[in-house]
Amino acid sequence: MAATLREILLTPGTQPKVIGDCFTMIDQEVSEKSGVSGVAIKLAYKTVNTFMPGHVRHMVGVLLPEMVGKLEPFWADFNTAGGSEFGDYLCKHGEQVSQALLSVTDDYAEASGRPTIVKAYGSVRGSAGRHIEAALPRVGDLVMKHASCSDG
Repeated sequence: MAATLREILLTPGTQPKVIGDCFTMIDQEVSEKSGVSGVAIKLAYKTVNTFMPGHVRHMVGVLLPEMVGKLEPFWADFNTAGGSEFGDYLCKHGEQVSQALLSVTDDYAEASGRPTIVKAYGSVRGSAGRHIEAALPRVGDLVMKHASCSDG
């Protein structure tokens, strides 16, 4: 039986590497954005990084266990189906996956007492689903990278 995502991504030796990979992936995704929504994302990201340096990396660590929990059913189904690329599988279920992941950030934004963060999140939330869907190939690659490391 295939290992669960929790077993792959959240072990004490692996989780810090996953957090670093997620942070790098977010930086890449933000830097590649263009158009009006891309400008809004870059501005929100810059605002958060300016007013709270280290906040994004910290929040990746905070949110990772819940995000992994949201991805777990997709990972289980992917393994049952015998797929070879998790990113492809995630893309085929893009809207479902993005809404599952956004439910985590929505809950945190709602509970946040930080007006600057809430405002920045609110400014990009409307287009967030499609941006997450665009990032799913990288999410899948990140998971597969760590899954292949845990096999050996």
